[in-house]
Amino acid sequence: MARIALITGASRGIGRAIALKLAQDGFSIWANYATGKEAAESLCREIVDLGGAAIPVGFSVRDSKSVRESLEPLIEKHGPPHVIVSNAGITKDGLLAMMSDEEWSSVIETNLTGFFNVTRVCIREMLRKRAGRVIAISSLSGEAGNAGQVNYAASKAGLIGACKALAKEVAKRNITVNVVAPGFIETDMVKELPKDELVKQVPLLRFGKPEEVAAAVSFLASDAAGYITGNVLSVNGVMYM
Repeated sequence: MARIALITGASRGIGRAIALKLAQDGFSIWANYATGKEAAESLCREIVDLGGAAIPVGFSVRDSKSVRESLEPLIEKHGPPHVIVSNAGITKDGLLAMMSDEEWSSVIETNLTGFFNVTRVCIREMLRKRAGRVIAISSLSGEAGNAGQVNYAASKAGLIGACKALAKEVAKRNITVNVVAPGFIETDMVKELPKDELVKQVPLLRFGKPEEVAAAVSFLASDAAGYITGNVLSVNGVMYM
């Protein structure tokens, strides 16, 4: 039986690339979406057409009740995922002095509390099975900070701290916990940015591809990475703000 990989925010961008790559690696995919139902269903059809297995799973990672109601029946029926990829995330950029309560809380609740909500539901059964991989998608902003992204940087830096702590909690049960921190990646999230100027800050002189982030996740999800835990793998073209 194929092992299961749960990817949050799987309907587009980096999440979609991760889902396709892990399906190629032989995982059955639980493709989470919050609003992109059609895109998630299309992704799952593509995976099935390629000979894999995938189902769309709709819930908002911010809503702990919805997370439980969606995942607990799946875990009871199929067992826990072997891999959790916490990829769901949003940005609401702006200077801290002008930031609203909602702009702060919505980013923290989605990017950081969402990791807590999803991982908490799955981790107990993973501990019983004594196996698993937890992988969070952070950001260069979470490593180095970025003006105009205090909320986003806080959420992504929080993921790094949470994963380092969780790695120590679950290591004895053969569960690894790691972080992938992308820089500028060619997705909808960067479409409005001044690419021609920003690319000059990247020593490799280009933005990354979602598939390159997916390759990093694939490695950390593999048996070959069994002795790597509590680490941050940066995928940013050696760019440091």
